[in-house]
Amino acid sequence: MKEEESQKTKPLQGVPGRLARLRSEFPALGIDALLITHGPNRRYMTGFTGSAGIALVTQEEAFLVTDFRYMMQATDQAVEYSVIRHEAQIFQTVADLTSKLGVHRLGLESGHVSLQQSGQLQAALGSLEYVQTEDVIERLRDVKDEEEIRTISEAARITDAAFTEVLNCIQPGVTERRIAAELEYQLRLAGAESGGFAFIVASGERSALPHGLASDKEIGQNEFVTMDFGANVRGYLSDITRTVFVGQPSERHEKLYAIVLEANMKTIAGLRPGLSGREGDSLGRDVIASYGYREQFGHGLGHGFGLEIHEQVRLSRESKSVLVPGHVITVEPGIYIPGFGGVRIEDDVLITDDGVKVLTSSPKELLLL
Repeated sequence: MKEEESQKTKPLQGVPGRLARLRSEFPALGIDALLITHGPNRRYMTGFTGSAGIALVTQEEAFLVTDFRYMMQATDQAVEYSVIRHEAQIFQTVADLTSKLGVHRLGLESGHVSLQQSGQLQAALGSLEYVQTEDVIERLRDVKDEEEIRTISEAARITDAAFTEVLNCIQPGVTERRIAAELEYQLRLAGAESGGFAFIVASGERSALPHGLASDKEIGQNEFVTMDFGANVRGYLSDITRTVFVGQPSERHEKLYAIVLEANMKTIAGLRPGLSGREGDSLGRDVIASYGYREQFGHGLGHGFGLEIHEQVRLSRESKSVLVPGHVITVEPGIYIPGFGGVRIEDDVLITDDGVKVLTSSPKELLLL
């Protein structure tokens, strides 16, 4: 059994404010209470770091339903919540609780309730009316508070430290998988709980794969090595990409790298509150297009992150986001040429009152190894 109940993670100080903001949404949603089933949302709203449980928030009270394994942990961490232990079906315990509280219209997180769970809910809740809600807590999570920013900044610092150390490992004959393992090791050594996601390590022609997960390919001479990785620190993530070169780059390699670096730096220089996600995307995309590589940059320029690696705020051609202070986003332009290779340079940035603060500090000039 995992001994998560023994963890001593301190309660999140921002939970009362988060509850107040959530409850202020209830009238517009037409609900008496919200059932929180998505793990990152549950963690954000309760401070509980365990892997099993459902939160129920009404206008006056808040409850966390979990099982025997997590009772001590939940009581220690979710201090704003009444913790209830369920014995059999968790949804039946929730149904009994909503009936006792007189809830008539229950909000559900529509994007995070499976068909099976929906059937279980219907069977348990009976005639209770439930309302499908969408991204209610995710929108609250978009703007990070001071505690979240400090934690993400720590994750970024740890990621920078790991990058410095992994450079010693990159040489011809070493596999991409070995580099990914070294990154994970260095992150943990520097203080991370784990890596933040499945790392991308792609070399040579494989560096043209935007999401080229580490393989058994050996690093060759005179080729790019792209690494996209991040740390998990108290549940919050960082996300950085650096591309290095093993050997001596050709003029084409150098030019490609210089274009992506220019796009990265011009985007960061132009970001500010009030800018739309589409405008932010065009800051870097227009640079790449001006050199004739529009078709070789097919993904968005950046995304929000925090408890999850991809959150609501987006820099993309389809984005409806508007940047505000407290948004933490990536800036990650890239160019990918099949049969040749690719370059991506990604930084983590905080939107401030008058611009941005760059949280990642790893070198961005082309490193030759």
